[in-house]
Amino acid sequence: MKPAAPGRRPQRPPGEAGYADPHGICGAPRPATPTPYARLGPLLTAEAAAEAPPGAGIEAADLEQAVWLRLLELDGPPAEPGHWVRGAVRDEARAAARRIRRERPCGAPDAGPSDPGDGAAATGNVEDHVLAAERQRAVLAAVRLLPGRCPQIVAALMNRADPTYAEIARELGISQGSLGPLRSRCLGCLRSILNSRVGSPVRRGNAR
Repeated sequence: MKPAAPGRRPQRPPGEAGYADPHGICGAPRPATPTPYARLGPLLTAEAAAEAPPGAGIEAADLEQAVWLRLLELDGPPAEPGHWVRGAVRDEARAAARRIRRERPCGAPDAGPSDPGDGAAATGNVEDHVLAAERQRAVLAAVRLLPGRCPQIVAALMNRADPTYAEIARELGISQGSLGPLRSRCLGCLRSILNSRVGSPVRRGNAR
């Protein structure tokens, strides 16, 4: 490598720490910085696995995806990430369990006399399901508006097959080392688009 000219800082090659995003997604390239969301990944994976034991009919990957969608609705990381993630995973697990109970196969034995409060609970469950579907449609529509390769990157991260970084990088033809910074930039863009489409941070129950 040739020595840098006096007064000029040598450029770092791709893959070195601090290398700016070469694709310049969502503005001028900036040095890669750790994202708070990356630190939530292992905790979210562990909590989702704990709430989706074998035989329960609940997929841990589905819980993770639902909680990531909730995170994107927030205006920045939660104040108490660990507490928030645990609560969000449990909420999604309970909602999934309710859906499984409602989707009993035809001919399944009757559960017996209904509780007087079942009607109100069923109404709330339907509302939760509609709101969740509405949030997912909003996120998917915003993903299509992302610049550059962000739509492919975010779609791969939301894949229910839960591919590894190495698999995603190989599929998209980019280096594995650049995937983390690109992921952070793309998720930041996605949050900005979602917020701008409703005029304020996207939250559950906002009118659209």
